[in-house]
Amino acid sequence: MRQIAYALLVVAGFAATGYFNVQFAREHRAFSVIDFVKDGFANPAAASISCDITVAFLTFLVWLPGEARRSGVRHWWLYALIGLFVAFAVALPLFLFMRERKLALARR
Repeated sequence: MRQIAYALLVVAGFAATGYFNVQFAREHRAFSVIDFVKDGFANPAAASISCDITVAFLTFLVWLPGEARRSGVRHWWLYALIGLFVAFAVALPLFLFMRERKLALARR
C-alpha cells in the first residue's frame, strides 16, 4: 500500500513542479536558475517555503547515502541529482518507493 502511495506522490510531485517550472520558463522566455532562485525569495512567504525546502533537501542529502546502503537501494546519487535538477518533491517519494520495494523483497 505504501508503494502505491509513494508512486502516486512521485507522479504528483513531477506534475505539480513540472507545471509551474514550465509556467516560469514561459513567463521568462527561458529557464534561468538565477531568476528562479531570486523569485523564490520575492516575498517573506516565498522565502519561508524556499528555506524550508532547502533545509529539508539538505537533510535528505545527509540521510540518503547511509539509508540507501542500509536498505540496499543502489545508485543513491541519482536521487540527489533528481532532487537538484528535477524536484525534491520527486526525489524523496521516488527514493522511498524504491526503499519500500527493497524492504518488501527482503521480508519475503
